[in-house]
Parts: sequence; C-alpha cells; structure tokens
Amino acid sequence: MKAQSGRITLEGMRFHAYHGVYPEEQTQGNTFLVDVSFNVSIEKPGISDNLDDTIDYSAVYKIIAEQMAVPSQLLEHLMRRMQLAITGHFPQMADLEICIRKINPPMGGEIYAVSLRTNNSL
Repeated sequence: MKAQSGRITLEGMRFHAYHGVYPEEQTQGNTFLVDVSFNVSIEKPGISDNLDDTIDYSAVYKIIAEQMAVPSQLLEHLMRRMQLAITGHFPQMADLEICIRKINPPMGGEIYAVSLRTNNSL
C-alpha cells in the first residue's frame, strides 16, 4: 500500500517589513504577502491525532515571521533564508514551495505586486 500524504498550505501571511534596495523601502517599509506549502505524511498523525507526528504549521509561521523581521535588499536573499530556516527546523519536510509578494512596489507606475516563487524543477 502506498504511503498517504497531504499538502499543508499557509496562504496570505501578511507582514509589514523593510525589504528592498530603495531608501524608502528600508525606512518606510512595505506590505508583503507570503504563501508556504509543503507535503507531509498523513498516515501516523491520521491515526494518532498527535501534533508531534506531523509538522506544526504554527512553528512554520513563526520561522517565516522571524525571517521577515530581518531586512534584506533582495527577495531572493529573503527567500533563501526562509528555505534554509524552515528545512533546517523540519528536515522531514518535502516539496517546500514559497511565494513572496511585495505589494505596490516603488516602480514608477501602478502595479499591484511583484512576486518571487520557488521553482522546484531547478
């Protein structure tokens, strides 16, 4: 019998943070939305109903919040820190995907957001 798995997704985590290369981004900050998803086994926690048998997504949120609090110039740098922090804490995690959106970035025109999403095919 094939092992059963599921996918946990944390959607639309909203932060005010200071990521960017422009001075106003570093002093005034901006709104960021972060989505994180990953695969987990549902066999053991599906039977035990015990949080210790799965990945605590409130702990994943805390890791993301901690990384969002550390300013970066580039979203790529921020994303790499998030990936390392999450997988360092949860080495059993599979197929981690992250999307970071900077809302209304200062680009000299009207734009809702710019986003960076992991690409697991690389």
